[in-house]
Order: sequence, then structure tokens, then C-alpha cells
Amino acid sequence: MVRSVPFDPSAPGAPSEAADSVVSIVLWWIPVGSGGHVVAHTSRWWELVQARLAHRPAQRLFHAALEVTVDGGRYVIEMAPAWGGASAGDRCVVRTGPVGMRLLGRSRLFRYEVRCWRDGLIPDRRGAVGGPNVLTRSASAARALLRQTRQVPALTWGRTVATTGDMWNSNSLISWSLVTAGIDTTDLHPPPGGLAPGWNAGLAVALDPGLALDG
Repeated sequence: MVRSVPFDPSAPGAPSEAADSVVSIVLWWIPVGSGGHVVAHTSRWWELVQARLAHRPAQRLFHAALEVTVDGGRYVIEMAPAWGGASAGDRCVVRTGPVGMRLLGRSRLFRYEVRCWRDGLIPDRRGAVGGPNVLTRSASAARALLRQTRQVPALTWGRTVATTGDMWNSNSLISWSLVTAGIDTTDLHPPPGGLAPGWNAGLAVALDPGLALDG
């Protein structure tokens, strides 16, 4: 059962009340582009096009972020560009994959990395809607999720996953990791009026690993 706890307005990236607990898996819903005006505008334009093609109203876009606390450590699970910032070791990179096309992925400028980042930061967490959602306080589930993060398929970012019409992205990493760690995602949805592109793609690949074979 997902439980929301009061939002802790501490400094960006600082451990939340939920993350300070002995064991927890905490999900945050963060508006796409929070803290970054360019991303906010480009994502909005993308959603306007998608909404028009699907003959539906445009909705607010969200990306999911995970904090896992277990065995005395707090970890941030995320997918981000491979270029810039500290070294891969400092960011605890456990997987990389191409962006857009596999051929482009030969360049670091067109690669993403999956991080299982101990004491990592979520810079835009202050913009999270609905506060932290505590998914479980099971140590075995938390350990399983950390293990599974290292096994996520390195599919091409932006690739449409067959049968879903949804693309592989950072939300796919989160939903795939939760399902393969045995965590029930039935009641997990972005805030009312919002969409989480990529979420369904991650669920589909977790339930049918064959969808990742041609990735």
C-alpha cells in the first residue's frame, strides 16, 4: 500500500523524513522541467503535439524519482545524460545506453546512464507534487530493487516499446525496477491531470522481457 507522508521542505537533495528512516522506498512525482525553463517549454510543446495526435486534452508531464534507504545507506535511482558532471564512479553508474539511435550512442553526447547513487541528489525535488510516497519499508524489497537496477535493459532512450505506444525513458527505469523487485505498482499514478511518459513502457518490459530483445 502506498502511503503519503507530509512534505519536508528541506534543502534540495537533502534526505527526507521518509528517507531518514531505517528502511524505505520513496517515490516522488516531479513536474518535467521543474527548475529548468528550457526543458519545461520543450516538454510542453512535445505534449501539445502528442495530445493533438491522440485527440485528447494536453496534460502536465511528470517524471518519477526514487530514494531507497536500506542497510545504513540512502540511494537515488535515476537515468540522466552521460555527459558532464563528476566521474561515473562518483555518480555510481551501473548501466549505460544510447539516446535516439544506437548508432548515435557511440558518442558520449548521445548516451544516458543509470545511476544507483549513494547519497545522491534530486535537485528538483522541491518541486515534487503530492509529497513523498512511501512504497514499502521492507528491507528485502529495498535490496532487491538495488540489485535489479543493475539489470535494467539498456534500451534506446526514446524508442517506442511494441504494444504500448510508449517510449523508453527515465520513467521506464523506475517502473521496471519496481515491478522486477516485486513491488505492486497497481495504485501508482502521477498526480491528477498528469502523465508520466515512459511508465507503461517500463511495466510492459518488466512483464514481458521479450520486448527488450530487439533493443
